[in-house]
Amino acid sequence: MRRFNRIAQAFALSSCAALALAQPALGDEAPAPTPVHPEKWPAAKSPDFIDPAIEAKITKLMAQMSLREKVGQMIQADTAAITPEDLREYPLGSILAGGNSPPIGAPDRSPAEPWIATSHAFDAVALEKRKGHVAIPIIFGIDAVHGNSNVVGATLFPHNSGLGAMHDPELMREIGRATAAETAASGIHWAFGPTLAVPQDDRWGRAYEGYSENPALVAAYAAPMIEGLQGTPGTPNTVQAGRVSASVKHFLGDGGTTEGIDQGDTQVDEDTLIRIHDAGYPPAVDAGTMTVMASFQSWNGIKMHGNKALLTDVLKGRMGFDGFVVGDWNGHGQIPGCTNTDCPDTFNAGLDMAMAPDSWKGLFNSTLKHAEDGTIPMARIDDAVRRILRIKFKLGLFDTARPYEAKWQDVMGAPEHRAIARRAVRESLVLLKNEGVLPIKSSANVLVAGEAADDIGRQSGGWTLSWQGDGNTNADFPGATSIYAGIEQALEAGGGTATLSVDGSFTQKPDVAIVVFGEEPYAELRGDIRSLEFQPGDKKALALLAKLKAAGIPTVSVFLSGRPLWVNPEINQSDAFVAAWYPGSEGAGVADVLVGGTTDFTGALSFSWPKRADQFRLNAGDADYDPLFALGYGLSYAKSGHVPALGEEPGIDASATNSSTYIADGILAKPFTMSLDGAVSQRLVDSADRQEGAIRLDWAGEGQMNIDGPNLKLDREANADMNVEVIYRLDTVPTAPVTLSLGSGTVRIDEALAQPGTWSSLKISLKCFGQHGTYLGGITKPFALKAKAPFAVSISDMRIATDPAGTVCPE
Repeated sequence: MRRFNRIAQAFALSSCAALALAQPALGDEAPAPTPVHPEKWPAAKSPDFIDPAIEAKITKLMAQMSLREKVGQMIQADTAAITPEDLREYPLGSILAGGNSPPIGAPDRSPAEPWIATSHAFDAVALEKRKGHVAIPIIFGIDAVHGNSNVVGATLFPHNSGLGAMHDPELMREIGRATAAETAASGIHWAFGPTLAVPQDDRWGRAYEGYSENPALVAAYAAPMIEGLQGTPGTPNTVQAGRVSASVKHFLGDGGTTEGIDQGDTQVDEDTLIRIHDAGYPPAVDAGTMTVMASFQSWNGIKMHGNKALLTDVLKGRMGFDGFVVGDWNGHGQIPGCTNTDCPDTFNAGLDMAMAPDSWKGLFNSTLKHAEDGTIPMARIDDAVRRILRIKFKLGLFDTARPYEAKWQDVMGAPEHRAIARRAVRESLVLLKNEGVLPIKSSANVLVAGEAADDIGRQSGGWTLSWQGDGNTNADFPGATSIYAGIEQALEAGGGTATLSVDGSFTQKPDVAIVVFGEEPYAELRGDIRSLEFQPGDKKALALLAKLKAAGIPTVSVFLSGRPLWVNPEINQSDAFVAAWYPGSEGAGVADVLVGGTTDFTGALSFSWPKRADQFRLNAGDADYDPLFALGYGLSYAKSGHVPALGEEPGIDASATNSSTYIADGILAKPFTMSLDGAVSQRLVDSADRQEGAIRLDWAGEGQMNIDGPNLKLDREANADMNVEVIYRLDTVPTAPVTLSLGSGTVRIDEALAQPGTWSSLKISLKCFGQHGTYLGGITKPFALKAKAPFAVSISDMRIATDPAGTVCPE
């Protein structure tokens, strides 16, 4: 029996069915909270958290602390927005480094040493002996979501959607232990994970952070991962022992939002919330998770950061959670009546520490005022501070010895950690189709094609050295192995050869081709999609597969993605098709299974695979449950299975769902159109890497290029500091102002353009357009590029982007 069946039998698949409720009516009044009945929720209890000796130490410390210092413990700031010196005036209790935030005085893509120095610099000020100050160490948190993935040289494990396909809870424990060791060795005490979401809609941009759409599997993984990170209850669980605090997230229901919209509204009844979305939390509390992170989304219209019934009555009451609850990135500011810098309601609801990355100073000042005037009761302040100090003691933060930091060079990317990750890659691969082409003989001559074949950043996905995982090169991953490099090593060992050819061209016909392709890296917001169709409108991968098939070459597809997608045409053009998810830094694990035949496929789907591009919700047990490949599906060399020709009608017009890509490789992305007014003309020209991959626009005098289409709503993207990115080449230098408009906001760009003749990137923040008059909540006229004198520019791409590096705000 496969591991999937051993786990699934503990939880009937019918439990995945969600009972949707009607959309709350919009109006001036907030919706009434859905009644919560704590007695209906599973009971749990934090183990051995209340140590009388530690509680006495906390009581003594708190008696010495001023109100100002107590409030400081409840605020967390980001390294990009605070300096160690700030702690002398604002005694904050925690710092974090967000996905794009660097260590002090170093680039964001840095090895462990600058991160250690950053941690020590903040601690040095926090622990200073000065008048009126109680020395309390900082707790430093980071999104170590698939290994210590912000730090160069770390071992990167498959993302959670891949780990779910392993159905191997004990391997999860080893992954947690390795992640903890590499995180502690970097001077960091707290991993913001694991994610215990149970994604119910694959369009959600964070679906890959969930282990499965099946709550039974999520529940089975929760305790082993936490015990790997923290140690089992009762054993050494301090940073001195190479452990870190877990932070299970996001409490509660983040995987169930309507239409998979990130930070949206989960519209289900209480029983469904318990049965599906709470599945992982009781075992997590019982396993001793030290912190819980509140979710951005709402439950039936009520923001989780302000839901006292769930944060206090259920989590801290019924579930007996004795650690502390931390917020998400300015999530408190989304509560009606709150702002990023002022929100007593979130603390009164049960949040103990607010994540206020760039709003920390204003939130500190307002929270102090609310504490002084009683808006936040003193008992609530003391409860939050006690919980935070309890975890700092449990982690050993009051002991400044850090043995794991001293040996960071031996710990980061250690061979034993890479071996664990390589095993995880092998176990996570799911064979969807095999018409006899796999396994590949190790003596074969193999063509390795596809733009992701030799790209470690692509195979690692989002939350890799940056928030969205973009901007990375192989040089950023010392010690890692690309999928191509792993295949090359395996074939050379067996007497075969591997030839890398991204576009699939060859001079000598190979025995077989392996094509590596898939989704670009992404995280939330950018990762939200409206259709499950892969590469709608510009099917580059399909064209490559068709070219190889026409040449009579047996072809194996290795598909990289964070979630199942509709790839029927690509499966049809493949002799074998492997779902490889985002495997991380150990690409050789793919070759271990594909080449030689000594290691078989064992992975099985933990997410249903869609039959159509509009099959968003796949609830096992529903009467209409009809996926292409169901939960638990997975072929092997020992268990083959024929896949007939699949239907190639997606069932949805994906162009109608596009709101973020306007020009791609010189082609207007549907449903957007281009029009020209005045003395301006257009023609196709070659881009930096593609024949006729750009549009050249020539102004002979005054004129305007318009990109028209459906109304845009980009306020969420603006809040996430996203930008309009244009990949361009300046062909004729303008002699008069050139402006770019988004809706009613206009910025002048001619002085921001690069030297002529070079392909460059221009990034203008969405907030910048907002400052210049754009109403980002409803843009009725998208883009206009205007010039009043001769000017020429070639544009290959224009889209909403996430990487903030180089973003400007012209006047």
